[in-house]
Amino acid sequence: MRLLLATADLDEIRWAAANGLLDGVLTTPALLGAANADDERDHIDQICHLSPTPVYVAVHAVSGDDLYRDARELARLSDQVIVQVPLVEDAFGAMHRLHADGVRLAAMLVFNAAQALLAAKAGASTVVTPLDQLDAVGHSGGEVVRELRRVFDASRTECDILAVRPTTAQQFSESALAGADGVAVAPEVLRSLLLHPLTDRGLDQFLNHVSRHHGDWSQS
Repeated sequence: MRLLLATADLDEIRWAAANGLLDGVLTTPALLGAANADDERDHIDQICHLSPTPVYVAVHAVSGDDLYRDARELARLSDQVIVQVPLVEDAFGAMHRLHADGVRLAAMLVFNAAQALLAAKAGASTVVTPLDQLDAVGHSGGEVVRELRRVFDASRTECDILAVRPTTAQQFSESALAGADGVAVAPEVLRSLLLHPLTDRGLDQFLNHVSRHHGDWSQS
């Protein structure tokens, strides 16, 4: 399973890449705004130069022709770019044309298997499922991901499932167990995954043990 960072913060991306924790980056207009990206395309170019991994970038349009033009421009930024397109009716014609043009597409806002199959049929190579939005309405993100995995496997559809924004270690693990091909986490969530209440206790015991026996090692 691939681990992606949901951010446009260059320092966070640099940290994750340096520590071997980065298989891709997922951005949104909101995340680019939070990173104070005055020139979004220049900022995306900087992200691409930080790590040779896929970078998911969302269009700024929802109507067919505008969406098509925006996606084409984004795809020209780098071979690393995978264009995120909202799964709305007006997008399907544009998705079909973009797929024929060789543009890699990720369908955003996919919440059930029917949507996922239609997105793949239209040319999406990835479906993006926001776990935080499912959780907000009382649905299990893990169950939705499992449903998508089953229907893709049963129909032999080649399309990746990207679970986005788990907020806890449990949601992260459930997504992996359910068959997600990738999980995109916020930087603060990624750091929280490194922690466990027993880790601090175990670290204290480890350091006490080292301090007691260090002298024995140095004398041997």
